[in-house]
Amino acid sequence: MASIFSKIIAGEIPGDIVYRDDLVTAFRDINPQAPTHILIVPNKEIPSVNDVTAADEAVLGRMFLAAQQIAAQEGIADNGYRLIVNCGQHGHQEVLHVHMHLMGGRPLGPMLYRTSR
Repeated sequence: MASIFSKIIAGEIPGDIVYRDDLVTAFRDINPQAPTHILIVPNKEIPSVNDVTAADEAVLGRMFLAAQQIAAQEGIADNGYRLIVNCGQHGHQEVLHVHMHLMGGRPLGPMLYRTSR
């Protein structure tokens, strides 16, 4: 069964697409956690980082180049932004299709907060 991201890429369901090329597609998150919150996904469905192979090296590099370009076009490159990739249940991966969150537009604070063990 295709992921919701694959359906957005294929145009089967709507998405606010901000970037697309032969390897990756990027669209605005429907539940943004920052003023700019964009998801960058490979057009090829890869369930998680644990499923990445050497053949996926070009698409992963393209995700970073797309992030750089999108950050510039969104006007957040100069002040900085955060890129996040979650993997698996403990990493809070909600959609089983590798994706990178590009977030910015305000100070984001620390990445993780110290918790007791």
